[in-house]
Amino acid sequence: MGRDVMVGAVGWALRVVTAGALAVEAVIHLQLASNYQLAAPGGIGQGNLFRIEAVLALLAALSVLLLGSRITYLAAFAVGAGGLVAVVLYRYVNVPAIGPLPSMYEPVWFFKKTVTAVAEAVAAIAALQSFFLAYRTDHRSGAEPLPRSIHSGLPAPVPEEQ
Repeated sequence: MGRDVMVGAVGWALRVVTAGALAVEAVIHLQLASNYQLAAPGGIGQGNLFRIEAVLALLAALSVLLLGSRITYLAAFAVGAGGLVAVVLYRYVNVPAIGPLPSMYEPVWFFKKTVTAVAEAVAAIAALQSFFLAYRTDHRSGAEPLPRSIHSGLPAPVPEEQ
């Protein structure tokens, strides 16, 4: 198996893992959103923040699968890492309400919260690995970045000179 094929296979595996972890995060946030919104039915509320997080996770997952570019990997990393920081912060620190954002302190771990935290960590790590893999592929030997095929994740074929 050639190096380019191996790099392409690893790249696709990382893309699938990233997208899958973001999808898990999104589904759980959507499942929990309505119950968390009860605390602030008329305001922004934690439930609406969960819905926003779910939409961002789904958009990041789709962009990683469909585009597989370094910018999409960074976006996926931001969504996964941001969600992980938030869940850990609000688990251990009683952050007061900030403007329209509610206090979301919840000093317990339960199954869906734990699964979400693990999924966010996996998404962040896989997205970061994808970013560096794509960066190394694009910048090997100090060459100009190679155009990437939107469908395969492998460098696009370079036309032969005549």
